[in-house]
Amino acid sequence: MTVGSLMPYKKYLYIFLILSPLIVMVLSLFIGKFTISPDDIIQLVIFNLMGAETPHPSVYKTVVFEVRLPRILLGMLVGASLSVAGAAFQGIFRNPLVSPYILGLSSGAAFGAALSLAVAPQFPVQLSALFFSLLAVGFAYYIATSRGSTPVISLLLSGVIVSAVFDSLLSIIQMAVNERALQSIVYWLMGSLATASWSKIHSTLPLALAGCAVIFLLRWRLNVLAMGDEEARSVGMNPELYKAVFVVAASLAASSVVSVVGIIGFVGLVIPHMMRMIFGPDHTHLIPLCITFGAAFMVLVDDIARAGMGFEVPVGVITTLIGAPFFAYLLRSTRSGGWE
Repeated sequence: MTVGSLMPYKKYLYIFLILSPLIVMVLSLFIGKFTISPDDIIQLVIFNLMGAETPHPSVYKTVVFEVRLPRILLGMLVGASLSVAGAAFQGIFRNPLVSPYILGLSSGAAFGAALSLAVAPQFPVQLSALFFSLLAVGFAYYIATSRGSTPVISLLLSGVIVSAVFDSLLSIIQMAVNERALQSIVYWLMGSLATASWSKIHSTLPLALAGCAVIFLLRWRLNVLAMGDEEARSVGMNPELYKAVFVVAASLAASSVVSVVGIIGFVGLVIPHMMRMIFGPDHTHLIPLCITFGAAFMVLVDDIARAGMGFEVPVGVITTLIGAPFFAYLLRSTRSGGWE
């Protein structure tokens, strides 16, 4: 399927979704609790692009370029990474009900963050969460692999086992720490973009970009993997090799952003399936759409979280409230949870 073969309204929708991050980024610059007129924001951006001194108060520049813009860009990175990782895992498992956290990534990250926040503060939270999230995925893949083969059902079950282990370890930490440390852990687990900064973007971007790039460049191979191992072998493709490549790439993309913002649920489940329902299962188009619409969706939800109420709600709470009903719909509409 090519873009040109789409029905006219789908072709325009496709183009709109591809451009949606740019549209959402511009609109989101005007949203915030600190009141700055649209004219002032436009002038600030123009002056900044020209490299000229702005006549506006310095606090305006700080709010726009040190608070709002990093948060918007980090939100885009988070949404794109989780959505692409979700699409890759759904292709590998041939199941639309799979999320990036299926192999214990979120449980490992949560344990690592809790360990840093409450037990070993000398270790940075981001580094600890990243290390244990990748460790969890590595354990799950190792447990599932036998005699050079990694069956999908074994991967699924090993992910359940690893998640259970790290969830139990997290519970032990939560029971042992003081109230203040427990509050920090709980807030991290909710997932939030409130602490976004340029330094966090710089530290997250390389791994997230590398993981997304690998999936994007090899996306057509996901079409073959989604047909099953036997079909992949029949066309001369090594399914074990490419499953490992996609698991590593998706885990790098997802773990790098989770380590910074915490557990943000359902984005990696909802976005890929939503795009698949509209445009079909072809990953050559599905992956780019997940990158762009995932980025736009995450920023829109964060706009609601930071400006939709009198107080800021962790963005992970909003994505769960949106994603849970959608997940329930998938369970009822997908026969036996299989790949349709």
